[in-house]
Amino acid sequence: MFRWLDGDNIYDAPLTDPAELAHAAVKLGRFVAALRKVDASGGPPSWRGGPLTDDDEEDDVRAAIRDLGADGTLDGDVATAAWEEALRLPQWDGDPVWLHGDLLPGNLLARGGRLTAVIDFGGLGIGDPAADVLAAWAVFTPETRTLFREAADVDDATWARGRGWALCFGLVAEHYYRVTNPVLAAVAHRTVAEALAEHGAG
Repeated sequence: MFRWLDGDNIYDAPLTDPAELAHAAVKLGRFVAALRKVDASGGPPSWRGGPLTDDDEEDDVRAAIRDLGADGTLDGDVATAAWEEALRLPQWDGDPVWLHGDLLPGNLLARGGRLTAVIDFGGLGIGDPAADVLAAWAVFTPETRTLFREAADVDDATWARGRGWALCFGLVAEHYYRVTNPVLAAVAHRTVAEALAEHGAG
């Protein structure tokens, strides 16, 4: 038996007003920070949140860059440079923390322009906190991304790895789902575009 939560997911009903997005950024950032503080002793590993240098992830990302670059979906050279920069980052060496693991627009509910719930905890597990920071690029604008970061209270290294996770998710998901699940592929495409734009600006 599941309790019904009122609201619409923010993919189907996007938060387009800047004030609404700002509110959501702060609320979701606080959620990420609060989840990270829950005792993670004995928790199961998250399916997302291991090292970015994992061989399977690496192979999938490289294949995505190759194919998406070949058909003109993205600039393969730019994507490769951004991905290789992410791989050079120091990886997480702290204790694993709780992660939702899938903070994408379809798993966030809003009502009346206000974020009201996070749903779909099927990926809940422990790992690198940067994996939940990928929401910064999957959900928010450059302006509201700053508010999310402040509320999530993450350091520079975690933020940089979060952008790496945004690239990893976005590239692999767009490559895999662009025919079978255009909704998720669209989220992935936007995530990659936001991450690459920020990489270029940096």
